[in-house]
Amino acid sequence: MSVRVTDFLASARRTLAIERQALADLEARIDGAFEAAVQLLARCSGKVVVSGMGKSGLIGQKMAATLASTGTPSFFLHPAEASHGDLGVVGRDDVVLLLSNSGETEEVVRLIPALKRIGVATIGFTGSPGSSLAQHADIHIDVSVREEACPLGLAPTASTTALLAMGDAVAVALLEYRGFTADDFAAVHPGGSLGRRLLTRVSDVMHTGDELPLVEAGVALSEALWVITGKRFGAAGVVDAQGRLLGVITDGDIRRGLERGAEVLASAVDQVMTRTPKTIHPGALAVEARNLMEAHKITCLFVLDEGGLPRGILHMHDLLQAGVI
Repeated sequence: MSVRVTDFLASARRTLAIERQALADLEARIDGAFEAAVQLLARCSGKVVVSGMGKSGLIGQKMAATLASTGTPSFFLHPAEASHGDLGVVGRDDVVLLLSNSGETEEVVRLIPALKRIGVATIGFTGSPGSSLAQHADIHIDVSVREEACPLGLAPTASTTALLAMGDAVAVALLEYRGFTADDFAAVHPGGSLGRRLLTRVSDVMHTGDELPLVEAGVALSEALWVITGKRFGAAGVVDAQGRLLGVITDGDIRRGLERGAEVLASAVDQVMTRTPKTIHPGALAVEARNLMEAHKITCLFVLDEGGLPRGILHMHDLLQAGVI
């Protein structure tokens, strides 16, 4: 029997509608129990240990990873392995998050007496407030759903979406409570393109010293043209007698001037330069420089210190080579 394409579309829309409703229902669960759980985690002087079986365990791994990457030391502990010796990684100062939609998952519920003997605090995430886990955990977070998106009501779908979202809500609440910053985030994400965007600063990629295309105020435009051509940035900075940046002149400015006649080359650069150029400081993130150049449709930036002295120049190509773009 053939299946119409429209059946697939209707199924997808129904799935999203059910999961969207599951997320909407969670909002009412952000209550005193949620606040108590976040406060307990914020006070935790040890680690946050997350444990769950099956699909809940997969969500638990993501939850532990999100907590760890946002300032809360955390790892995932498989509940079956915990019962066979791995429980030794749990200390009295830790907090354990136990995940089970039914609240009766044998491998998870079996951990509760052992955790109580250790004296560790527990937070249970279940879809059944009357379950064993909900009743015996120190704090219970209700992540129940009206129905699964699976038409058989068997495959965890809406329930895992709700659990994932509640885990994110906890992680973000902790992040904001701790004042976790972009620099903190960069410290634990040093690898790959994300690390490059977060860690690379303007001072790491800017050109300095003799590479700077600079001319003094009052010189002829023709002299500035030689500097622009020789330094290959397509622009030159105009500085005063103290070396402070007064403006910027580009090869485009010169071309537009030449449209009025070649005699413009004898003019002083001051008459053609842009007097309020966009600049950046050496300690800024390279991604900030990229955003500034893209916003103003320019290809290079002079890098100034606090006294307005040019310390470097940065071209869009430098950001490309550094992997920031």
